[in-house]
Amino acid sequence: MSQTSHSPVRGLGFAFASFALFATHDVGIKALGMTYSVFQIIFFAMLFAFVPMAVMMLADRQVDNFRPRHPWLILLRAVMSLVAMSSAFYAFTVLPLAEVYALLFATPLLITAFSSLMLGETVRLQRWAAVIVGLVGVMVVLRPGMTQLTLGHAAALTAAFGSAFASIIVRRIGGEERTAVMILYPMLSSILVMGMILPFVYVPMQLGDMGMVASVGLLSVFAQLCIITAYRAAPAAVVAPVQYSQILWATAFGALFFDEFPDRMVALGAAIIIASGIFVVWRESRSNVSERNPVLRNPNPRFDAGPSPKPKHRRPS
Repeated sequence: MSQTSHSPVRGLGFAFASFALFATHDVGIKALGMTYSVFQIIFFAMLFAFVPMAVMMLADRQVDNFRPRHPWLILLRAVMSLVAMSSAFYAFTVLPLAEVYALLFATPLLITAFSSLMLGETVRLQRWAAVIVGLVGVMVVLRPGMTQLTLGHAAALTAAFGSAFASIIVRRIGGEERTAVMILYPMLSSILVMGMILPFVYVPMQLGDMGMVASVGLLSVFAQLCIITAYRAAPAAVVAPVQYSQILWATAFGALFFDEFPDRMVALGAAIIIASGIFVVWRESRSNVSERNPVLRNPNPRFDAGPSPKPKHRRPS
């Protein structure tokens, strides 16, 4: 084994770097969303991200073709990824960053629930309790009846559900489909669908804004590479909880760039959701848990769209 596979400190470093890049990526989305349609942002971001990702995929000599073995499930995953990404991008443009993250953090809990309902995986009482507590945290953030629920809140929850559903598909076919296939088709689908919508929403972009949307696309690629490196260097149970560091970046960036300050209820709800998610990760890292660990084997459950890093799977013999 290489030294990288025995470097938890290195893994943690790359994990923190990855989620810092993701948070910076989301700041760009929010800033651009003040002027441009979400569909236009996604189109150009994916276009810029596609170039380096395509070069890396073509340079991978282990990939002999890009033909999916489960075309309908790959198509369904592409659709759910696109729904999740579009919804998340929209939520970032209309809600405070920290509030969006608090709702997106429900994704690992939904993956756990879906893994039992859709894949027949064993989820015991303690993890079901964690899922329920986490959903209580979501209700604390939303405060139905006390605050006005907006389309942005619905979009953030849609993103969480779409990402969880797409991750379940990865759990179902990940051992049989090549990583390159699971990366390529959501990206191409995003570019194609957004390209069809683009003529109806296009607004000419200034050079600085085009540079920002290019940065959004490239940051997503660099963030994915960092998280892949992190999962190769450290155990999943060490790396997975680092995703919750994004709430710190969101709070700092929201205050610095958008004059956003999360209230106590958002902070309380986020804390409940994060605690539930960390408990699920801890439970799934134990040796006596089923070999199928949906949260740990899907290292980026923010919104499963575009370039999605997945641990390398062994091909079936």
